[in-house]
Amino acid sequence: MVSPLENLPVLLSKSFDQAQTTTANHQKNLVALYKLHTEAATVREKVQNGMSEKLTGERAFEDAFLNMISRILPVKKGASVADRIVKFTGNYVKFIVEKDVDERKERPTDEEEEDTTASRFNTRLLRFLLKGCVAKDKNVRYRVLQIVAEMISHLGQIDEDLFELLRSILLERLRDKESVVRVQAAISLCKISVADDPDASPSIAHLLIDSLQYDTSPDVRRAVLVTIPPGGNTTEAILTRTRDVDATVRRSVYGVALNPDAPGKDDAKPENNIGATHPRTLTISQRELIVRNGLGDREEMVKAAATKLLTSWMDIVREHEDDPKDVEDESNVTAFLRLFDLFQTSVPEDALLCVFAARPDVLDSLEFPPSFWEKLTPEKAFLIRVFTDHCVAAKDDARLESALPVVGVVAGMIGLVYNNLQKALEEDAEEFMLREGMDDPDFEEEKAKREDEHFDSECVISEMLKLALNLDYGDEIGRRAMFQLTREMISRQSLPESLVARCLDVLRKLSPSERDLIRVVVEVVHELRDPGEEDDLIKDGADDGATNFGETPATVKTVRALPKPTSEMSPEEKARTDAIDLRCLSLCIGMLERVNSRFEENSTLEGILGELIVPAVKRKELSLREKGLVALGLCCLIARRMALNSFQLFLSQVQSAPDVLKLRVLQIVFDILMVNEGDFLGAGSTNGERIVEFLLHILENEESEKVQALLCVGISKLMLSGMITDDRVLRSLVLVYMSPETTENQELRQCLTYFFPVYCYSSPINQRRMQRIFVEVFTQLCQIHKDWDEDEDVLTPLQAGLMFVDWTDPQKASIVVKQIPGQDVDDVIHVELASEIMKTLFSDELTKNEKKSLCQLLGKIYLPDVVDDDKVRTLKLLIHNVRARRPLRDVTSKNAFNKFEATLTKKFEKQLEAFDEAEYRELEHLKGLFEFLDDIIPISDDEEVEPPKKRGTRKSAFSCDEKSSTGSRPRTSKGKSKAKAVNAKKAVTKSMKPPDSSTDDEGDDDADDDEGEMTPPPRRASGSKRATRPSSTSTKSRAGRNGDGMDSSVIGDVSHDSIMDTSFEEEDEDADEVDEIL
Repeated sequence: MVSPLENLPVLLSKSFDQAQTTTANHQKNLVALYKLHTEAATVREKVQNGMSEKLTGERAFEDAFLNMISRILPVKKGASVADRIVKFTGNYVKFIVEKDVDERKERPTDEEEEDTTASRFNTRLLRFLLKGCVAKDKNVRYRVLQIVAEMISHLGQIDEDLFELLRSILLERLRDKESVVRVQAAISLCKISVADDPDASPSIAHLLIDSLQYDTSPDVRRAVLVTIPPGGNTTEAILTRTRDVDATVRRSVYGVALNPDAPGKDDAKPENNIGATHPRTLTISQRELIVRNGLGDREEMVKAAATKLLTSWMDIVREHEDDPKDVEDESNVTAFLRLFDLFQTSVPEDALLCVFAARPDVLDSLEFPPSFWEKLTPEKAFLIRVFTDHCVAAKDDARLESALPVVGVVAGMIGLVYNNLQKALEEDAEEFMLREGMDDPDFEEEKAKREDEHFDSECVISEMLKLALNLDYGDEIGRRAMFQLTREMISRQSLPESLVARCLDVLRKLSPSERDLIRVVVEVVHELRDPGEEDDLIKDGADDGATNFGETPATVKTVRALPKPTSEMSPEEKARTDAIDLRCLSLCIGMLERVNSRFEENSTLEGILGELIVPAVKRKELSLREKGLVALGLCCLIARRMALNSFQLFLSQVQSAPDVLKLRVLQIVFDILMVNEGDFLGAGSTNGERIVEFLLHILENEESEKVQALLCVGISKLMLSGMITDDRVLRSLVLVYMSPETTENQELRQCLTYFFPVYCYSSPINQRRMQRIFVEVFTQLCQIHKDWDEDEDVLTPLQAGLMFVDWTDPQKASIVVKQIPGQDVDDVIHVELASEIMKTLFSDELTKNEKKSLCQLLGKIYLPDVVDDDKVRTLKLLIHNVRARRPLRDVTSKNAFNKFEATLTKKFEKQLEAFDEAEYRELEHLKGLFEFLDDIIPISDDEEVEPPKKRGTRKSAFSCDEKSSTGSRPRTSKGKSKAKAVNAKKAVTKSMKPPDSSTDDEGDDDADDDEGEMTPPPRRASGSKRATRPSSTSTKSRAGRNGDGMDSSVIGDVSHDSIMDTSFEEEDEDADEVDEIL
């Protein structure tokens, strides 16, 4: 009989040879290989006098198998034959383990063995492969781990010692220098992480999450992402990859990691059959994050994957649902909407519209029978409103008309829900008042439940009012019903604040003109402020309220008794009056936001201004004052004269108001400047310069990050629109942007990161302006870099210089300029920038590293094909003089300098052939250049220029000399002590150079000569409630006002005409100034 081991290597190699050609014959060869394996396993030898057996056949098969495996280990990645053998090996391990399991089931329990042929084979194969994990050849490490990753899921039970060995080696390979090796190690670790001890240190899950978030290779991050089991901390880590820098990784989040239909997601589901990626297992914030980042991604393939994920949610959202709420009547769409918080962000609307676009069958299946409208829930109201908006946008009038009821029915629904809400609020208020002092443990829970019900009713009303904007108001009866309903709602003080704007939107649509809308709101305001009694009402004539078709229904005019003076009111009456005034101001603000006609065309606004808005501005209460200022600012947008008179008032509030109010006031200031361009910042404006200096001074002194960001946004808009063209403003914005103290102000950084490229690339004039400020900004940034601590994140001069080179690149501006008729590309900007760099290299104030940074910028300079002879020769002359008078010592600097000179000489060789410096000196327009060069004293080759030494105490981050300092105290930044912190925005002080108002010398007569000039407002002292009022008078006047014994004659001489007049001495002065201005 022929032994099974005689032809074993030949037969084994035959199976492997067939397996490497195609995967189609793998199953056949697996069966053949298993047959050889079982036959070889029958060959055993008796040893130790028959006491034990030697597994000779198994050993021979394993040796032959390992010999075949060893042949593919040195093969590089990408070889398909090796990949097929790896797959074949993993499939064979799976095949023999499955066969072993089947045999165990057939075998009696008492005959079960610990070790089997399959387990012994897998153990030896795994130990053999683990030895190759430390090989020097990266290909061997890759192939070994690739086989381990292929077979590790099918190993079954292994010894604990072998598991620990496998775990330690894989963790070590997770830090391999080759990314392909780390990928395979990560895949293997993800597969064994479920069996890892959670208390182990370090845990596999923790290290995998670390690789998922911080590994530099996108292949490693994606491998972990698609393989790691979701759930717990891993879900949060997976969601962070929705903002990954690699688009493939982002797509894998939606297409694989979070997709419940992805392969392997059905495994190991919990008892309720809801997997870890089911939408109901995620929190609301996680779902909204997925939708917001997915649908907002810039890559179309990521958007498509996110859309597919949302449609899968729509299909499975009701699977195994255990929430009995409206399960019978609820559709998949409403169940889908319950996954989100519908009324906080626009994410739910975006998700639903995305499903409508991707799944037309979902849109076609929507029906709104009468039973749908009987009991409206927030989800149903949201659905019908978004459905209506979608049909209107798609101009699908037929579908919309068949789905919506008539206007009168919708008005009746809104009125019913609103009346029920009012009734519930009144009943709950009475009940809660009675139960307030009782010891009821369920009181708070029941109160919260009632508040949720009230909020749901408000949401239903809000959505229905939005729906009303798209209704057809050809039905006059329905139009009148809707108009009367919304007017009645806003005349109720109990109307929730969130519904005021919605009601005003409907009234605006129903009103024939803006004048009618204003008249209705003014009447409601009078009714709210002067309710009176029925006996006090004096009807002004008889009016049946009849109107013509298309007109707003007339309102009965009444004359009411005068309100009680505030001094005679009790505290309760005063609180009620203030609440009514707040509601009236909200109505006025909403109305003014919706009108565009001039203030002078609506005489009814005069009464509201004098009776409500101006008194609110004078109030001490912050809430009333804020709404009053906002209303006044909106009035100024439609009243030019009022804007001119009130602008000073808003500027004064910027200095004295708290941050919350300051934000609103600054918004008003920028709105007024944008609307009334010619009056404040136009060419003929006398106050434009002072307004610019005022804004820069506020930016320099402001401590609030939100206010800083708002100032940068407003100033950026003014510069983009061309209303501000001052180089100082641009210089200040650049310095603030590059300041180390604004690193944590992400809103400011994001605004300016977008602004500078758009500003520069939109016009060559703007690029020229940026080029002019380069030298001064670079010098100040060098000083910052010297003064700031080395361990802090500070922008280097080289990084700043590269930004300037990019912003001033004429090639990037040419794309936009070519589309604008009448504008030409300014190709020589970089040539002149190079000349400025050469002039700066003559400076003895710069260190060797700073000069090296300048020389490195020369390699990024763009040299056009056509340049004026004078500019080329001037640049060549400067290069020659730098080499002769200030030779560079650093090797890097010299190489960059020489390379730029060679490029310039080669490109403009013909223009430089006849260049004669003696003749060039005779040109009149170059006289200043030669005077500059002649003043430079040459140094010898062995002489080294010593830059000024750093002082012991650090100056302000942006203050380079005493001349540019304002004398203000340094601001304390986050994480730094007051003694150490420096205001990084002090650079703007050099930009604006405000008149010095800090001297205390009473005998200084020079201050008298400055009378009538603008003086910037002083910095508010920390903790003080008011800043002293700056003036443009003499120093003696200022000293007299600040002393203990103030001279009234001196105070009387103080001029209040300066636009920098920014603070108040007393609250009564607020009212006096408002009266004077308004």
